[in-house]
Amino acid sequence: VSSNTMSSSSTPDSEWLRKAAAFLGASGTALGAIGAHAFKETLTKRGTLASWQTATLYQLFHATALLGMAAQADSIHPFAGKLLTAGTAMFSGSIYCLSLGIGPKAVLGPTTPLGGLLMISGWVMIGFS
Repeated sequence: VSSNTMSSSSTPDSEWLRKAAAFLGASGTALGAIGAHAFKETLTKRGTLASWQTATLYQLFHATALLGMAAQADSIHPFAGKLLTAGTAMFSGSIYCLSLGIGPKAVLGPTTPLGGLLMISGWVMIGFS
């Protein structure tokens, strides 16, 4: 859909939320497939397949939530979507890396719960919008 055919009710906040949802949805779908196929043996040997699946589930769930928020952007505090997006990237991203043994565990380990706190904060902000 080109920007010329977008609804006149589209706002910069709704466009940002839609793009964030699309990015998280597309990358979550790709990472889920990669984990189920290309990395399945590695993740199974490391005992981290369930963690990878959890990261994918949270990423896809929050992508869907962001898409719904895009439709209601005028009634939701704009920072809520940014909290959900950053939190999802930190939460799921750190789990993907930890599942593959990539990166410093001392940094990535605390990143997961911090991302979770950002997601929770985003949901709370939605509730107060």
